[in-house]
Amino acid sequence: MTRTACPLDCPDTCTLEVTVDAGRITSIDAGPGNPLTDGYICQKVKHHARRVYGPDRVLTPLVRTGPKGSGTFEPIAWDRALDLFVERLRAAAAGPNGPASVVPYLYNSSAGDLALAALGPRLWRRFGATDVLPTICAATAGAAYDAVYGDMLSADPFDVVHARCVVVWGANPTVTNIHFPQLVQKARDAGARLIVVDPRRTAMAARANRHLALRPGTDVALAYALADHMRREGLVDVAFLADHASGLDEFLDAAAAWPLEHAADVCGLAAADIAATAVDYATSRPAFLRMGWGLERNRNGGSSCRAVLSLPLLAGQFGVVGSGVMTSLSGGAPLSFRGADPDARLNWPARRIANMNTIGALLCGELAGPPVEVLFVQGANIAVMNPNQNAVLLGLSREDLFTVVHEQVMTDTARYADLVLPAPTHFEARDVKHSYGTYALMQVQPVIDRMGEGRTNDELAADLADRFGYPAPVFTADPESLIEAVTIDGGSTTEARTVREPGTTVQFRDTFPTFADRKARLADRGNSERPVPTFTELASDFPLTLISPANHKTINSMLGEFQAPEAAIQLHPDDASARAISDGDRVRVWNERGVIIVVAHVNRDLRAGVCVLPKGVWLRDFDGGVGVNSLVPDSLSDLADGACFNDARVEVVSVV
Repeated sequence: MTRTACPLDCPDTCTLEVTVDAGRITSIDAGPGNPLTDGYICQKVKHHARRVYGPDRVLTPLVRTGPKGSGTFEPIAWDRALDLFVERLRAAAAGPNGPASVVPYLYNSSAGDLALAALGPRLWRRFGATDVLPTICAATAGAAYDAVYGDMLSADPFDVVHARCVVVWGANPTVTNIHFPQLVQKARDAGARLIVVDPRRTAMAARANRHLALRPGTDVALAYALADHMRREGLVDVAFLADHASGLDEFLDAAAAWPLEHAADVCGLAAADIAATAVDYATSRPAFLRMGWGLERNRNGGSSCRAVLSLPLLAGQFGVVGSGVMTSLSGGAPLSFRGADPDARLNWPARRIANMNTIGALLCGELAGPPVEVLFVQGANIAVMNPNQNAVLLGLSREDLFTVVHEQVMTDTARYADLVLPAPTHFEARDVKHSYGTYALMQVQPVIDRMGEGRTNDELAADLADRFGYPAPVFTADPESLIEAVTIDGGSTTEARTVREPGTTVQFRDTFPTFADRKARLADRGNSERPVPTFTELASDFPLTLISPANHKTINSMLGEFQAPEAAIQLHPDDASARAISDGDRVRVWNERGVIIVVAHVNRDLRAGVCVLPKGVWLRDFDGGVGVNSLVPDSLSDLADGACFNDARVEVVSVV
């Protein structure tokens, strides 16, 4: 039995114990090391060996021999594949459009820290390729947190057991953070109240004392209404705010436009429930806020996150164990890739900037700047995961676009590639992984030999750097050397470890906003366009809001090749009845961007006016070869240009 860790895109970052027999993984289970996850792991990872040994696994470099999208390839030697890749890169760089015509789409959200941030970004910066900003998830919420608190560390999830009131807003931890609910339950067993804000009656919402099933995109209105009711009831902690925050008057002036009845109408809630929530949160001490990423996925995402993050300030819910706000704990990781990067001290020419969310428009030549001649995709399945899916597929289909995909399995995106390069799974490579759901640093160890000819992200970057003549010391792919270089606290680089003990990161006691005055900002006076959160209604002729949340079977689209959720839409009974749709009917879901045909299920756990299709379902599981993101706009949020998946508006009709 070998101990390693799970680096998939999940806050928990479980320690794993892997049983190997005759060089083959036979079981995967929980192991000690990460105190949050010691004891059990999710069913997704328990079955991860099916990806390692599955029929879709890419084991050798492949070159396309058929039409794009057909998935027709033949093996090619690594040296020849790299030669072809470098030839196209050199030609693009020497052409009239220069290095900006090369677009590396590096996501790697389910990779270790080295695979995510070590040599790959360094390589493409030296080359001068377009810089594709990682905006598709968490960018908006992260920018909102930075605007309010700077680099102040997140509250520790273990501290929630001491709370008297727990608010879970825009998160479904039963699916996406499976070890957090047990901590919340300990708080509940000790008498804490639980309030959940989510358009769906999730498993956590079903156990809550109060569930606020608001309309998607109206979180900012709800937060303002809570703030205004606190003010009216004298529950704003003025003494705390005087010492620890600025911008109170501006924020409360904006909140005054959202009295209970108005907010209730906009959010689709009962005014009495909003009022009771404001009182519960402000008077229960300590109170703990867990803000997820669901509320960032719309045009008001930045404003919503800023407004919600302001509520603990207004209530003075800081300074003691069990208080504060939990978002991403990434800031606690004792890692610094910039500090370990020799290139970071050099002044590189400015690069063209692109947004992950508009990659389809970029590939189709709809945006300003040079056309894309070479596309490199790593750690992403853009054909499935990106908004404006029809544009993405159209761009990937271009015969004049040379596409290289570095991947573990033959994804929908890989089927459009000219070259597919094999990558190892985390069971076959050394890495390190910080958790963003607890203060732990995990060691990822290889437990089996490499399958086929896979090369890690750093090994591929080093190979390309060698062909371009970049200095070898800057592009050394040895993982142990890289881990030692980026670990900044002198701690162990061989064992999983807790980097901060529970109860030691209490906000406004142990960690503070990192602005010069150490005060949080209720108003961003440097933002002339939007100094305080704002609300924009979405005009649409389509009556239903389509959301595409995470599910219990996939990590984004990863693992969807063998355990995809059903490609089915869920409708509230009222919406189904109004359209004469019964459970199990085939329906047409459509808007101005596209149409898909799926099965409908009637689900009372939704609020009326909201329908749900899971994200991450592969194209082959949809009739017609396009999925939910063909209905999603590539419009951008109001902060950090994040994705607006929940701004999809659709109509649903029965297919006779």
